Amino acid sequence: MTEKHLILEEADPLIFYGVNNANMQMIKALYPKLRIVARGNVIKVMGDEEELCAFEKNIERLQKHCAKYNSLGEEDILHIIKGEKTKRESISGAIVFSVTGKPITARSENQQRLVRAFETHDMVFAIGPAGSGKTYTSIALAVRALKNKEVRRIILSRPAVEAGEKLGFLPGDMKDKIDPYLQPLYDALEDMIPRQKLNEMMEQNVIQIAPLAFMRGRTLNDAIVILDEAQNTTPAQIKMFLTRMGMNTKMIVTGDITQIDLPHSQKSGLIDSLHVLKDVEGIAVIQLNQKDIVRHKLVTRIVKAYEEYYKKYKNNESINKD
Repeated sequence: MTEKHLILEEADPLIFYGVNNANMQMIKALYPKLRIVARGNVIKVMGDEEELCAFEKNIERLQKHCAKYNSLGEEDILHIIKGEKTKRESISGAIVFSVTGKPITARSENQQRLVRAFETHDMVFAIGPAGSGKTYTSIALAVRALKNKEVRRIILSRPAVEAGEKLGFLPGDMKDKIDPYLQPLYDALEDMIPRQKLNEMMEQNVIQIAPLAFMRGRTLNDAIVILDEAQNTTPAQIKMFLTRMGMNTKMIVTGDITQIDLPHSQKSGLIDSLHVLKDVEGIAVIQLNQKDIVRHKLVTRIVKAYEEYYKKYKNNESINKD
């Protein structure tokens, strides 16, 4: 009689075990000669060594499937143990899978260009209007790289620039004041990584979310680094950020040059960097537009209306007087 302890390191135990432990009950039924006890992220199994060895290999396959697709059902278990492909494995074009098992894909031509640029360049600028998927697609690419063990960590950053409300007026300590600026990044991550696993990754600094000011003095190695809302950086700030790049690191810089919250006298670092770096080899610039907007259809109309209004009246001084 042999005993082993198998640890679920990659998969979320809640997804792996299934609702009311349905998945574990099925696994136990498929291995009647083994005694299996699962608690937390540890599976204790006892039985014949040969049978136990086959069980261990299949648990590893199940765990990898669960971690990759954020889903595991009884049908998946049967296919994997039989050595067959599951339905999700036959889905093509997915960057990653959401916490509900839904494939997250590049939904427009320019989003697909962003995916291809990420694969062939170490630094990518994704410029486009609100809702065009530049941030969400970038975070999906980073999560995929982390899951595939291409990098050891993800670092997400944003400039903490006030848009109508001062940091000092918000309640709480510095983290409480900064978190509202970083919430869109948390929202995207929570779509792609189960909450318990995400909390573990953040506690272990596998995923780091920090204001741009916290990047100074760091060298970022073996990571995917994303700077969001880069239009609100100064030229000095974005230069500081871009020069943090270390070995085996990829950077994605996202921004919308129509939503600059800096004082009128302050030049946007994003616009500045696009001019300075336009001829630098190894950098890709992807321009997204209204056609890439994947939010409510009204968002596309709103963006178009604002663009047409300001294009028509940008030289009309009466706008500034109103």
